[in-house]
Amino acid sequence: MGSDSRVFSSPGPLVGVEEPQLAGKLEGRTPLGRRLARFLSSSYRPIAIYAASRAGVLLVFGAAAYATHTTFAHALLNWDSQWYMSIARVGYPHAVPPGSGNAAQSNLGFFPLLPLLIRAMAELTGASYAVAGLLVTSLFGLVGSVVVWQMLAETDGVARADRATALVYLAPGAFVLSMVYTEAVVITLVAATLLLLRRRRWVLAGLIAGLATAADPLAVAVVVPCAWASFMAIWRKRDWRALWAPALSPWGVVAFFSFLWAWTGSPLAWFVAQRRGWQQGTFGTAIPQEIWNVATQGFSNVNDTVKLFSLVFAALMVLLFFRCRPDSTVAAYVLAVLAMAALSPVAGFSPRVILRAFPLFSVVGARLGKGWFEALLAVSALGMAAAAVLSIAPPPAIPFTP
Repeated sequence: MGSDSRVFSSPGPLVGVEEPQLAGKLEGRTPLGRRLARFLSSSYRPIAIYAASRAGVLLVFGAAAYATHTTFAHALLNWDSQWYMSIARVGYPHAVPPGSGNAAQSNLGFFPLLPLLIRAMAELTGASYAVAGLLVTSLFGLVGSVVVWQMLAETDGVARADRATALVYLAPGAFVLSMVYTEAVVITLVAATLLLLRRRRWVLAGLIAGLATAADPLAVAVVVPCAWASFMAIWRKRDWRALWAPALSPWGVVAFFSFLWAWTGSPLAWFVAQRRGWQQGTFGTAIPQEIWNVATQGFSNVNDTVKLFSLVFAALMVLLFFRCRPDSTVAAYVLAVLAMAALSPVAGFSPRVILRAFPLFSVVGARLGKGWFEALLAVSALGMAAAAVLSIAPPPAIPFTP
């Protein structure tokens, strides 16, 4: 497994990402000029990693689309992508449709931030909603790679930040970052929040966290690290300004539910739409049900099979994550995401869910021994390719639903 066979390596001291040769070039520049030069000198690394990962996904999608006689656009705009583009086009209905299952599915089951961004991009560029959606997710994916890289570069150094970013963007669920899905937006906003909490920028952290809560239901988990970081700052340093972070962090989801209350007459419209259209069943039963289905029916159902493998992979990542001694605020976010996913009646620990708990990958990627990291990266990338192919399987096969 390479020259370094250690399972774990300790995090390094707090370091800057400014290289020695850059320091001389920054002399004589304005503060803004120095910041811009410093940013440009480091951001090319995560951007290159992001670009390489997306090129790999596009190649897999292209090959799978060709082999299955489907279109490349179908691979990129499949599944929930259609719902987000529909909301961008026509908005939300005034009531939850009657019935249950497919008949009750509607735009009300999805959060508004990504559709708003798609509509804004379409208005700004004149592009179709499909192109606008792909532009939005691509831009957020690119920016998110820089923020994720910066989080680890500050604590573990440049080389380890490279590894951390690579493992996040080659995670099994990361193929959806090339589709019109919320993960790129969530990773960017949550990573920015966690970075700002570490820097004690309480108001800005709370505002960005609030924006994340308008993107996706699992992103509401970001409220937990805001509350934990605030508690620790008050307990250790009596920094009462830290209360701004948890106080502001839910503003996005509160605004969304308030809008739905005025729009539909019920503040619970999203919950009703989810229960009738998607989340039928008893809360907390998804994971036991997946295990039971595979145990009794074998690997006949691709969704249960993928989720079971994802569960095993998640358990391994959680074990490695805590062996890597993560920051308690980052750990609070990961645990909140996993707890919310475990309560779902249908989702469980799917590849997308694990991706939204992205510090599992970034912390482990930075602190796992080099040889072990290379093996994990290879397994993760193969899992991503397999999930991407399964998501566009043609009839009569049952495709994997991301």
